[in-house]
Amino acid sequence: MASETFKTDSNIPVKRVFTNKDLKNYDGIVEEEPGRYPYTRGLYPDMYRERLWTMRQYSGFGSAEETNKRFKFLLDHGQTGLSLAFDLPTQTGRDSDDPQSEGEIGRTGVPISSIKDMLTCFDGIPLDKVSTSMTINSTASTLLSLYITVAEKQGVSPDQLRGTTQNDILKEYIARNTYIYPPKPSMRLIGDMIEYCSKKVPQWYPISISGYHMREAGCNAVQELAFTFANAIEYINTCTSRGLNVDDFAPRLSFFFCCTMEFCEEIAKFRAARRIYAKIMKEQFHATNPKSQHLRFHVQTSGESLTAQQVDNNIVRVTTEALAAVLGGCQSLHTNSRDEALALPTEESVKIALRTQQIIGTETGVSKTVDPMGGSYYIEYLTAKIEEGVNQYLKKIEMMGGALVAVDKGFFQEEIRNNAYQLKKEIDENKRIIVGVNKYQDEHDVEPKINRIDPLLEQKQLANIKEFKSNRDKSKVDQALSQLQKAAEKDDNNLMPHIINAVKSYTTLGEISSTLRTVFGRYEPKISF
Repeated sequence: MASETFKTDSNIPVKRVFTNKDLKNYDGIVEEEPGRYPYTRGLYPDMYRERLWTMRQYSGFGSAEETNKRFKFLLDHGQTGLSLAFDLPTQTGRDSDDPQSEGEIGRTGVPISSIKDMLTCFDGIPLDKVSTSMTINSTASTLLSLYITVAEKQGVSPDQLRGTTQNDILKEYIARNTYIYPPKPSMRLIGDMIEYCSKKVPQWYPISISGYHMREAGCNAVQELAFTFANAIEYINTCTSRGLNVDDFAPRLSFFFCCTMEFCEEIAKFRAARRIYAKIMKEQFHATNPKSQHLRFHVQTSGESLTAQQVDNNIVRVTTEALAAVLGGCQSLHTNSRDEALALPTEESVKIALRTQQIIGTETGVSKTVDPMGGSYYIEYLTAKIEEGVNQYLKKIEMMGGALVAVDKGFFQEEIRNNAYQLKKEIDENKRIIVGVNKYQDEHDVEPKINRIDPLLEQKQLANIKEFKSNRDKSKVDQALSQLQKAAEKDDNNLMPHIINAVKSYTTLGEISSTLRTVFGRYEPKISF
Protein backbone atom coordinates (compact mmCIF):
# COMPACT_ATOMS: atom_id res chain seq x y z
CA MET A 1 0.00 0.00 0.00
CA ALA A 2 2.87 2.37 0.86
CA SER A 3 4.19 2.22 -2.72
CA GLU A 4 0.79 2.91 -4.27
CA THR A 5 0.44 6.22 -6.12
CA PHE A 6 -2.46 8.35 -4.89
CA LYS A 7 -4.08 11.15 -6.90
CA THR A 8 -7.19 13.31 -6.60
CA ASP A 9 -9.98 13.10 -9.18
CA SER A 10 -8.15 15.86 -11.09
CA ASN A 11 -4.94 13.80 -11.14
CA ILE A 12 -3.18 15.99 -8.59
CA PRO A 13 -0.53 13.86 -6.79
CA VAL A 14 -1.29 13.22 -3.11
CA LYS A 15 1.63 12.57 -0.75
CA ARG A 16 1.43 10.53 2.43
CA VAL A 17 1.65 13.70 4.52
CA PHE A 18 1.96 17.43 3.79
CA THR A 19 4.03 20.02 5.62
CA ASN A 20 4.77 23.73 5.28
CA LYS A 21 7.54 22.80 2.82
CA ASP A 22 4.81 21.97 0.30
CA LEU A 23 3.66 25.59 0.46
CA LYS A 24 7.05 27.24 0.02
CA ASN A 25 6.17 28.45 -3.49
CA TYR A 26 2.83 29.90 -2.36
CA ASP A 27 3.80 32.58 0.16
CA GLY A 28 1.02 34.60 1.73
CA ILE A 29 -1.84 32.13 1.23
CA VAL A 30 -2.49 31.43 4.90
CA GLU A 31 -2.06 35.09 5.90
CA GLU A 32 -4.88 36.30 3.62
CA GLU A 33 -7.89 37.89 5.30
CA PRO A 34 -11.43 36.83 4.35
CA GLY A 35 -13.36 39.62 2.67
CA ARG A 36 -10.25 41.04 1.03
CA TYR A 37 -8.72 40.56 -2.42
CA PRO A 38 -8.19 37.93 -3.79
CA TYR A 39 -10.91 36.43 -1.55
CA THR A 40 -9.42 32.93 -1.24
CA ARG A 41 -10.71 32.69 2.34
CA GLY A 42 -14.23 34.02 1.63
CA LEU A 43 -16.07 36.91 0.04
CA TYR A 44 -17.08 38.53 3.31
CA PRO A 45 -15.19 39.19 6.56
CA ASP A 46 -17.73 37.33 8.73
CA MET A 47 -19.22 34.88 6.20
CA TYR A 48 -21.74 32.53 7.92
CA ARG A 49 -21.20 34.14 11.33
CA GLU A 50 -23.37 36.97 9.97
CA ARG A 51 -25.80 35.02 7.79
CA LEU A 52 -26.02 31.42 6.59
CA TRP A 53 -26.00 30.59 2.92
CA THR A 54 -29.32 30.61 1.02
CA MET A 55 -30.91 27.17 1.23
CA ARG A 56 -32.59 26.18 -2.02
CA GLN A 57 -34.33 23.03 -3.21
CA TYR A 58 -34.76 22.52 -6.95
CA SER A 59 -38.51 22.25 -7.61
CA GLY A 60 -40.89 22.17 -10.52
CA PHE A 61 -42.83 19.24 -11.95
CA GLY A 62 -46.17 18.08 -13.28
CA SER A 63 -48.01 21.38 -13.53
CA ALA A 64 -47.91 24.96 -12.33
CA GLU A 65 -50.43 24.06 -9.59
CA GLU A 66 -48.32 21.15 -8.31
CA THR A 67 -45.17 23.27 -8.37
CA ASN A 68 -46.92 26.04 -6.44
CA LYS A 69 -47.87 23.50 -3.75
CA ARG A 70 -44.26 22.22 -3.52
CA PHE A 71 -42.95 25.81 -3.23
CA LYS A 72 -45.29 26.52 -0.33
CA PHE A 73 -44.38 23.20 1.33
CA LEU A 74 -40.68 24.08 1.19
CA LEU A 75 -41.16 27.64 2.40
CA ASP A 76 -43.22 26.33 5.31
CA HIS A 77 -40.31 24.01 6.23
CA GLY A 78 -37.67 26.72 6.31
CA GLN A 79 -36.38 27.01 2.75
CA THR A 80 -35.01 30.51 2.14
CA GLY A 81 -34.98 30.64 -1.66
CA LEU A 82 -36.98 29.13 -4.51
CA SER A 83 -35.32 27.20 -7.34
CA LEU A 84 -37.43 26.48 -10.40
CA ALA A 85 -36.98 23.63 -12.87
CA PHE A 86 -38.72 23.63 -16.27
CA ASP A 87 -39.78 20.76 -18.49
CA LEU A 88 -37.96 20.08 -21.77
CA PRO A 89 -40.54 21.75 -24.03
CA THR A 90 -40.22 24.98 -22.01
CA GLN A 91 -36.43 24.72 -22.11
CA THR A 92 -36.37 24.28 -25.88
CA GLY A 93 -38.94 26.94 -26.79
CA ARG A 94 -42.00 24.79 -27.41
CA ASP A 95 -45.50 25.26 -26.04
CA SER A 96 -47.18 22.32 -24.37
CA ASP A 97 -49.49 21.85 -27.37
CA ASP A 98 -46.59 21.51 -29.80
CA PRO A 99 -46.66 17.94 -31.25
CA GLN A 100 -42.99 17.50 -30.25
CA SER A 101 -43.90 18.19 -26.61
CA GLU A 102 -46.01 15.06 -26.29
CA GLY A 103 -44.87 12.82 -23.45
CA GLU A 104 -42.47 15.42 -22.03
CA ILE A 105 -44.94 17.83 -20.46
CA GLY A 106 -44.17 18.28 -16.76
CA ARG A 107 -41.63 15.44 -16.71
CA THR A 108 -38.33 17.17 -15.85
CA GLY A 109 -39.88 20.34 -14.48
CA VAL A 110 -42.87 22.62 -14.69
CA PRO A 111 -44.47 23.43 -18.07
CA ILE A 112 -44.66 27.19 -18.64
CA SER A 113 -46.23 28.23 -21.92
CA SER A 114 -47.95 31.48 -20.97
CA ILE A 115 -48.43 34.22 -18.41
CA LYS A 116 -51.33 32.19 -17.03
CA ASP A 117 -48.97 29.32 -16.16
CA MET A 118 -46.50 31.68 -14.50
CA LEU A 119 -49.22 33.40 -12.47
CA THR A 120 -50.40 30.00 -11.21
CA CYS A 121 -46.86 28.93 -10.35
CA PHE A 122 -46.34 31.92 -8.04
CA ASP A 123 -49.89 32.31 -6.76
CA GLY A 124 -49.82 33.48 -3.14
CA ILE A 125 -46.02 33.85 -3.12
CA PRO A 126 -44.97 37.51 -2.70
CA LEU A 127 -42.13 38.07 -5.17
CA ASP A 128 -40.74 41.01 -3.18
CA LYS A 129 -40.12 38.63 -0.25
CA VAL A 130 -38.44 35.64 -1.93
CA SER A 131 -35.40 35.04 -4.11
CA THR A 132 -36.08 32.84 -7.14
CA SER A 133 -33.50 30.94 -9.17
CA MET A 134 -34.65 29.75 -12.60
CA THR A 135 -32.74 26.98 -14.36
CA ILE A 136 -33.41 28.14 -17.90
CA ASN A 137 -31.13 28.99 -20.79
CA SER A 138 -32.35 29.27 -24.40
CA THR A 139 -35.67 30.78 -23.31
CA ALA A 140 -34.32 32.70 -20.29
CA SER A 141 -35.30 36.09 -21.73
CA THR A 142 -38.93 34.97 -22.04
CA LEU A 143 -39.07 33.39 -18.57
CA LEU A 144 -37.60 36.52 -16.96
CA SER A 145 -40.14 38.62 -18.88
CA LEU A 146 -42.93 36.41 -17.54
CA TYR A 147 -41.56 36.71 -13.99
CA ILE A 148 -41.35 40.51 -14.27
CA THR A 149 -44.94 40.61 -15.54
CA VAL A 150 -46.21 38.40 -12.69
CA ALA A 151 -44.45 40.67 -10.20
CA GLU A 152 -46.02 43.79 -11.68
CA LYS A 153 -49.46 42.16 -11.43
CA GLN A 154 -48.66 41.67 -7.70
CA GLY A 155 -47.73 45.34 -7.44
CA VAL A 156 -44.02 44.54 -7.20
CA SER A 157 -41.70 46.67 -9.33
CA PRO A 158 -38.79 45.07 -11.25
CA ASP A 159 -36.21 46.83 -9.09
CA GLN A 160 -37.48 44.86 -6.06
CA LEU A 161 -36.98 41.43 -7.65
CA ARG A 162 -34.19 39.17 -6.38
CA GLY A 163 -33.03 35.99 -8.03
CA THR A 164 -31.15 34.44 -10.93
CA THR A 165 -31.70 33.20 -14.46
CA GLN A 166 -29.14 30.56 -15.42
CA ASN A 167 -28.97 31.86 -19.00
CA ASP A 168 -25.61 30.20 -19.79
CA ILE A 169 -25.88 29.10 -23.41
CA LEU A 170 -22.24 28.18 -24.02
CA LYS A 171 -22.38 25.21 -21.67
CA GLU A 172 -25.49 24.05 -23.55
CA TYR A 173 -23.42 23.64 -26.72
CA ILE A 174 -20.70 21.94 -24.65
CA ALA A 175 -22.60 19.55 -22.38
CA ARG A 176 -26.36 19.88 -22.04
CA ASN A 177 -27.84 20.50 -25.52
CA THR A 178 -31.04 22.48 -24.80
CA TYR A 179 -30.07 25.16 -27.32
CA ILE A 180 -32.32 26.72 -29.97
CA TYR A 181 -30.44 29.42 -31.88
CA PRO A 182 -26.83 29.55 -33.14
CA PRO A 183 -24.17 30.94 -30.78
CA LYS A 184 -23.97 34.51 -32.11
CA PRO A 185 -27.67 35.46 -31.68
CA SER A 186 -27.78 33.50 -28.43
CA MET A 187 -24.92 35.60 -27.11
CA ARG A 188 -26.81 38.71 -28.24
CA LEU A 189 -29.83 37.70 -26.15
CA ILE A 190 -27.60 37.18 -23.13
CA GLY A 191 -26.00 40.59 -23.64
CA ASP A 192 -29.47 42.13 -23.93
CA MET A 193 -30.54 40.57 -20.63
CA ILE A 194 -27.40 41.63 -18.77
CA GLU A 195 -27.71 45.19 -20.08
CA TYR A 196 -31.44 45.40 -19.35
CA CYS A 197 -31.13 44.02 -15.83
CA SER A 198 -28.26 46.38 -14.98
CA LYS A 199 -30.65 49.27 -15.65
CA LYS A 200 -34.13 47.97 -14.81
CA VAL A 201 -33.77 44.90 -12.54
CA PRO A 202 -30.67 45.82 -10.52
CA GLN A 203 -31.00 43.13 -7.82
CA TRP A 204 -31.34 40.32 -10.35
CA TYR A 205 -28.48 38.08 -11.49
CA PRO A 206 -29.16 37.80 -15.25
CA ILE A 207 -26.70 34.95 -15.72
CA SER A 208 -25.37 32.06 -13.65
CA ILE A 209 -22.28 30.84 -15.46
CA SER A 210 -22.37 27.11 -14.90
CA GLY A 211 -19.69 24.53 -14.44
CA TYR A 212 -22.19 22.11 -12.92
CA HIS A 213 -23.41 20.49 -16.12
CA MET A 214 -19.93 20.09 -17.57
CA ARG A 215 -18.86 18.41 -14.34
CA GLU A 216 -21.85 16.09 -14.44
CA ALA A 217 -20.99 15.26 -18.06
CA GLY A 218 -17.59 14.00 -16.93
CA CYS A 219 -14.97 16.73 -16.50
CA ASN A 220 -12.80 17.01 -13.40
CA ALA A 221 -12.53 19.86 -10.88
CA VAL A 222 -9.75 21.72 -12.73
CA GLN A 223 -11.62 21.45 -16.04
CA GLU A 224 -14.87 22.56 -14.41
CA LEU A 225 -13.30 25.83 -13.26
CA ALA A 226 -11.27 26.41 -16.42
CA PHE A 227 -14.15 25.89 -18.82
CA THR A 228 -16.54 27.93 -16.68
CA PHE A 229 -14.15 30.88 -16.46
CA ALA A 230 -13.38 30.68 -20.19
CA ASN A 231 -17.12 31.00 -20.83
CA ALA A 232 -17.35 33.87 -18.33
CA ILE A 233 -14.60 35.73 -20.17
CA GLU A 234 -16.58 35.32 -23.39
CA TYR A 235 -19.75 36.73 -21.80
CA ILE A 236 -17.90 39.67 -20.27
CA ASN A 237 -16.28 40.45 -23.62
CA THR A 238 -19.74 40.35 -25.23
CA CYS A 239 -20.94 43.02 -22.81
CA THR A 240 -17.87 45.27 -22.94
CA SER A 241 -17.84 45.12 -26.75
CA ARG A 242 -21.26 46.79 -26.80
CA GLY A 243 -19.93 49.65 -24.67
CA LEU A 244 -20.92 48.52 -21.19
CA ASN A 245 -18.57 49.41 -18.35
CA VAL A 246 -17.46 46.24 -16.57
CA ASP A 247 -18.22 47.68 -13.13
CA ASP A 248 -21.79 48.44 -14.24
CA PHE A 249 -22.73 44.80 -14.78
CA ALA A 250 -20.06 42.53 -13.25
CA PRO A 251 -21.44 42.82 -9.67
CA ARG A 252 -24.54 40.95 -10.91
CA LEU A 253 -22.74 38.02 -12.52
CA SER A 254 -23.11 34.76 -10.62
CA PHE A 255 -21.78 31.22 -10.93
CA PHE A 256 -23.02 27.67 -10.43
CA PHE A 257 -20.74 24.79 -9.50
CA CYS A 258 -21.02 21.09 -8.76
CA CYS A 259 -19.76 19.44 -5.58
CA THR A 260 -18.70 15.81 -5.84
CA MET A 261 -17.36 13.23 -3.42
CA GLU A 262 -13.63 14.14 -3.53
CA PHE A 263 -14.10 16.07 -0.29
CA CYS A 264 -10.81 17.94 0.19
CA GLU A 265 -10.35 18.71 -3.50
CA GLU A 266 -13.85 20.20 -3.68
CA ILE A 267 -13.18 22.52 -0.72
CA ALA A 268 -9.92 23.61 -2.35
CA LYS A 269 -11.69 24.07 -5.71
CA PHE A 270 -14.05 26.68 -4.32
CA ARG A 271 -11.23 28.52 -2.55
CA ALA A 272 -9.14 28.52 -5.75
CA ALA A 273 -12.13 29.64 -7.82
CA ARG A 274 -12.54 32.85 -5.83
CA ARG A 275 -8.87 33.70 -6.21
CA ILE A 276 -8.73 32.95 -9.95
CA TYR A 277 -11.85 34.97 -10.73
CA ALA A 278 -10.77 37.97 -8.65
CA LYS A 279 -7.48 38.09 -10.55
CA ILE A 280 -9.23 37.77 -13.93
CA MET A 281 -11.54 40.66 -13.13
CA LYS A 282 -8.81 42.90 -11.73
CA GLU A 283 -5.93 42.12 -14.08
CA GLN A 284 -7.70 41.27 -17.35
CA PHE A 285 -10.82 43.45 -17.22
CA HIS A 286 -9.48 46.17 -14.88
CA ALA A 287 -12.57 46.08 -12.66
CA THR A 288 -12.11 48.51 -9.77
CA ASN A 289 -15.32 47.85 -7.84
CA PRO A 290 -14.57 45.10 -5.28
CA LYS A 291 -18.03 43.62 -5.96
CA SER A 292 -17.00 43.11 -9.60
CA GLN A 293 -14.18 40.91 -8.33
CA HIS A 294 -16.49 38.80 -6.13
CA LEU A 295 -17.18 35.24 -7.26
CA ARG A 296 -20.72 34.69 -5.98
CA PHE A 297 -21.68 31.09 -6.53
CA HIS A 298 -24.44 28.56 -5.98
CA VAL A 299 -23.55 24.91 -5.42
CA GLN A 300 -25.59 21.80 -6.13
CA THR A 301 -24.52 18.42 -4.86
CA SER A 302 -23.65 15.97 -7.61
CA GLY A 303 -26.58 14.22 -9.24
CA GLU A 304 -24.13 11.94 -11.04
CA SER A 305 -22.87 10.64 -7.69
CA LEU A 306 -26.34 9.39 -6.71
CA THR A 307 -27.03 5.70 -7.19
CA ALA A 308 -30.23 3.86 -7.96
CA GLN A 309 -28.98 1.04 -5.73
CA GLN A 310 -29.36 1.45 -1.93
CA VAL A 311 -30.80 4.94 -2.27
CA ASP A 312 -30.45 5.75 1.45
CA ASN A 313 -26.68 5.78 0.89
CA ASN A 314 -27.31 8.91 -1.14
CA ILE A 315 -28.20 10.79 2.06
CA VAL A 316 -24.62 10.24 3.22
CA ARG A 317 -23.21 11.28 -0.15
CA VAL A 318 -25.28 14.46 -0.25
CA THR A 319 -24.32 15.33 3.34
CA THR A 320 -20.63 14.93 2.54
CA GLU A 321 -20.88 17.06 -0.59
CA ALA A 322 -22.96 19.72 1.12
CA LEU A 323 -20.44 20.01 3.94
CA ALA A 324 -17.63 20.47 1.41
CA ALA A 325 -19.60 23.25 -0.31
CA VAL A 326 -20.11 25.02 3.01
CA LEU A 327 -16.47 24.63 4.03
CA GLY A 328 -15.62 26.04 0.59
CA GLY A 329 -17.73 29.15 1.23
CA CYS A 330 -20.74 28.94 -1.12
CA GLN A 331 -23.42 31.66 -1.18
CA SER A 332 -26.32 29.29 -1.81
CA LEU A 333 -26.75 25.54 -1.84
CA HIS A 334 -29.08 22.89 -3.23
CA THR A 335 -28.94 19.42 -1.73
CA ASN A 336 -30.13 16.58 -3.97
CA SER A 337 -32.71 14.16 -2.67
CA ARG A 338 -31.92 10.48 -2.06
CA ASP A 339 -34.32 9.17 -4.74
CA GLU A 340 -33.38 11.43 -7.66
CA ALA A 341 -31.49 8.65 -9.44
CA LEU A 342 -34.90 7.03 -9.89
CA ALA A 343 -37.44 9.85 -10.27
CA LEU A 344 -38.38 13.36 -9.25
CA PRO A 345 -38.13 13.40 -5.45
CA THR A 346 -40.97 12.79 -3.02
CA GLU A 347 -41.86 15.41 -0.41
CA GLU A 348 -40.30 13.23 2.29
CA SER A 349 -37.01 13.01 0.41
CA VAL A 350 -36.96 16.75 -0.31
CA LYS A 351 -37.50 17.48 3.39
CA ILE A 352 -34.57 15.24 4.37
CA ALA A 353 -32.38 17.06 1.83
CA LEU A 354 -33.41 20.45 3.24
CA ARG A 355 -32.90 19.26 6.83
CA THR A 356 -29.37 18.19 5.83
CA GLN A 357 -28.50 21.83 5.13
CA GLN A 358 -30.21 23.05 8.28
CA ILE A 359 -28.30 20.55 10.45
CA ILE A 360 -24.96 21.53 8.88
CA GLY A 361 -25.77 25.19 9.43
CA THR A 362 -27.02 25.00 13.01
CA GLU A 363 -25.52 21.91 14.67
CA THR A 364 -22.02 21.22 13.33
CA GLY A 365 -20.31 24.44 14.38
CA VAL A 366 -18.63 24.92 10.98
CA SER A 367 -20.32 28.31 10.59
CA LYS A 368 -18.75 29.72 13.76
CA THR A 369 -15.46 30.66 12.08
CA VAL A 370 -14.55 31.82 8.59
CA ASP A 371 -12.70 29.37 6.31
CA PRO A 372 -12.16 26.70 8.98
CA MET A 373 -10.04 24.63 6.56
CA GLY A 374 -7.66 27.50 5.82
CA GLY A 375 -4.10 26.74 6.84
CA SER A 376 -4.40 22.99 6.32
CA TYR A 377 -1.25 22.05 4.44
CA TYR A 378 -3.19 19.68 2.20
CA ILE A 379 -6.04 22.11 1.48
CA GLU A 380 -3.65 24.97 0.72
CA TYR A 381 -1.55 22.72 -1.53
CA LEU A 382 -4.63 21.59 -3.46
CA THR A 383 -5.89 25.18 -3.75
CA ALA A 384 -2.59 26.26 -5.31
CA LYS A 385 -2.33 23.24 -7.64
CA ILE A 386 -5.90 23.73 -8.87
CA GLU A 387 -5.15 27.38 -9.62
CA GLU A 388 -2.08 26.36 -11.62
CA GLY A 389 -4.03 23.80 -13.64
CA VAL A 390 -6.89 26.20 -14.38
CA ASN A 391 -4.53 28.93 -15.56
CA GLN A 392 -2.81 26.49 -17.92
CA TYR A 393 -6.17 25.64 -19.50
CA LEU A 394 -7.18 29.32 -19.74
CA LYS A 395 -3.98 30.19 -21.60
CA LYS A 396 -4.57 27.32 -24.02
CA ILE A 397 -8.17 28.41 -24.67
CA GLU A 398 -7.08 32.03 -25.13
CA MET A 399 -4.53 30.94 -27.74
CA MET A 400 -7.33 29.13 -29.59
CA GLY A 401 -9.27 32.40 -29.79
CA GLY A 402 -11.55 32.08 -26.77
CA ALA A 403 -14.46 29.94 -25.64
CA LEU A 404 -16.62 30.37 -28.76
CA VAL A 405 -13.81 29.10 -30.97
CA ALA A 406 -13.04 26.29 -28.51
CA VAL A 407 -16.71 25.23 -28.54
CA ASP A 408 -16.80 25.33 -32.35
CA LYS A 409 -13.66 23.17 -32.51
CA GLY A 410 -15.12 20.72 -30.01
CA PHE A 411 -12.22 21.21 -27.59
CA PHE A 412 -14.31 21.33 -24.42
CA GLN A 413 -16.46 18.45 -25.58
CA GLU A 414 -13.47 16.21 -26.34
CA GLU A 415 -11.77 16.95 -23.02
CA ILE A 416 -14.97 16.08 -21.15
CA ARG A 417 -15.51 12.88 -23.14
CA ASN A 418 -11.97 11.69 -22.46
CA ASN A 419 -12.23 12.28 -18.72
CA ALA A 420 -15.71 10.72 -18.53
CA TYR A 421 -14.36 7.62 -20.27
CA GLN A 422 -11.55 7.28 -17.75
CA LEU A 423 -13.98 7.63 -14.83
CA LYS A 424 -16.27 4.94 -16.22
CA LYS A 425 -13.31 2.67 -16.92
CA GLU A 426 -12.11 2.99 -13.32
CA ILE A 427 -15.55 2.00 -12.01
CA ASP A 428 -15.83 -0.94 -14.40
CA GLU A 429 -12.38 -2.18 -13.35
CA ASN A 430 -13.18 -1.70 -9.64
CA LYS A 431 -10.38 0.85 -9.29
CA ARG A 432 -12.98 3.38 -8.16
CA ILE A 433 -15.35 2.05 -5.50
CA ILE A 434 -19.02 3.05 -5.54
CA VAL A 435 -20.69 1.56 -2.47
CA GLY A 436 -23.70 -0.53 -3.40
CA VAL A 437 -22.74 -0.58 -7.09
CA ASN A 438 -19.41 -2.39 -7.46
CA LYS A 439 -18.79 -3.20 -3.80
CA TYR A 440 -20.98 -3.94 -0.76
CA GLN A 441 -23.93 -4.79 -2.98
CA ASP A 442 -27.22 -5.84 -1.48
CA GLU A 443 -29.08 -8.56 -3.34
CA HIS A 444 -32.30 -7.63 -1.59
CA ASP A 445 -32.19 -3.89 -2.21
CA VAL A 446 -35.80 -2.65 -2.05
CA GLU A 447 -36.87 0.14 -4.37
CA PRO A 448 -38.31 3.01 -2.33
CA LYS A 449 -41.61 4.69 -2.92
CA ILE A 450 -41.02 7.10 -5.80
CA ASN A 451 -42.81 10.17 -7.06
CA ARG A 452 -44.93 9.44 -10.13
CA ILE A 453 -46.31 12.16 -12.37
CA ASP A 454 -50.06 11.89 -12.91
CA PRO A 455 -50.53 11.38 -16.70
CA LEU A 456 -53.76 13.40 -16.48
CA LEU A 457 -51.71 16.52 -15.73
CA GLU A 458 -50.56 16.59 -19.37
CA GLN A 459 -54.15 16.59 -20.60
CA LYS A 460 -55.04 19.34 -18.14
CA GLN A 461 -52.11 21.45 -19.36
CA LEU A 462 -53.20 21.01 -22.98
CA ALA A 463 -56.72 22.13 -22.07
CA ASN A 464 -55.30 25.16 -20.23
CA ILE A 465 -53.26 26.37 -23.19
CA LYS A 466 -56.13 25.78 -25.59
CA GLU A 467 -58.37 27.94 -23.39
CA PHE A 468 -55.66 30.59 -23.05
CA LYS A 469 -55.19 30.91 -26.80
CA SER A 470 -58.90 31.04 -27.53
CA ASN A 471 -59.59 33.86 -25.04
CA ARG A 472 -56.99 36.41 -26.15
CA ASP A 473 -56.95 39.28 -28.63
CA LYS A 474 -55.25 37.73 -31.67
CA SER A 475 -54.57 41.12 -33.26
CA LYS A 476 -52.55 42.23 -30.22
CA VAL A 477 -50.61 38.96 -30.32
CA ASP A 478 -49.79 39.39 -34.02
CA GLN A 479 -48.77 43.01 -33.54
CA ALA A 480 -46.48 42.20 -30.61
CA LEU A 481 -44.79 39.36 -32.51
CA SER A 482 -44.36 41.54 -35.58
CA GLN A 483 -42.67 44.22 -33.48
CA LEU A 484 -40.41 41.61 -31.91
CA GLN A 485 -39.39 40.25 -35.31
CA LYS A 486 -38.54 43.71 -36.65
CA ALA A 487 -36.47 44.45 -33.55
CA ALA A 488 -34.61 41.13 -33.89
CA GLU A 489 -33.72 41.94 -37.49
CA LYS A 490 -31.70 44.96 -36.30
CA ASP A 491 -28.57 44.12 -34.33
CA ASP A 492 -28.60 47.32 -32.27
CA ASN A 493 -32.01 46.73 -30.63
CA ASN A 494 -32.22 45.39 -27.07
CA LEU A 495 -34.89 42.70 -27.33
CA MET A 496 -35.94 42.57 -23.68
CA PRO A 497 -38.56 45.39 -23.85
CA HIS A 498 -40.06 43.75 -26.94
CA ILE A 499 -40.23 40.32 -25.29
CA ILE A 500 -41.84 41.82 -22.19
CA ASN A 501 -44.37 43.58 -24.43
CA ALA A 502 -45.10 40.28 -26.19
CA VAL A 503 -45.66 38.49 -22.88
CA LYS A 504 -48.04 41.23 -21.72
CA SER A 505 -49.90 40.90 -25.02
CA TYR A 506 -50.58 37.25 -24.15
CA THR A 507 -48.21 35.66 -26.64
CA THR A 508 -46.87 32.26 -25.64
CA LEU A 509 -43.31 31.14 -25.04
CA GLY A 510 -43.43 28.98 -28.15
CA GLU A 511 -44.65 31.86 -30.32
CA ILE A 512 -41.85 34.12 -29.09
CA SER A 513 -39.22 31.42 -29.71
CA SER A 514 -40.62 30.68 -33.16
CA THR A 515 -40.50 34.38 -34.07
CA LEU A 516 -36.87 34.66 -33.01
CA ARG A 517 -36.05 31.40 -34.79
CA THR A 518 -37.40 32.92 -38.01
CA VAL A 519 -34.73 35.62 -37.76
CA PHE A 520 -31.87 33.79 -36.04
CA GLY A 521 -32.23 30.29 -37.45
CA ARG A 522 -31.75 27.02 -35.56
CA TYR A 523 -28.43 25.67 -34.35
CA GLU A 524 -27.33 22.40 -35.90
CA PRO A 525 -24.31 20.85 -34.15
CA LYS A 526 -21.38 19.58 -36.13
CA ILE A 527 -21.25 15.80 -35.98
CA SER A 528 -17.88 14.09 -36.18
CA PHE A 529 -17.10 10.39 -36.20
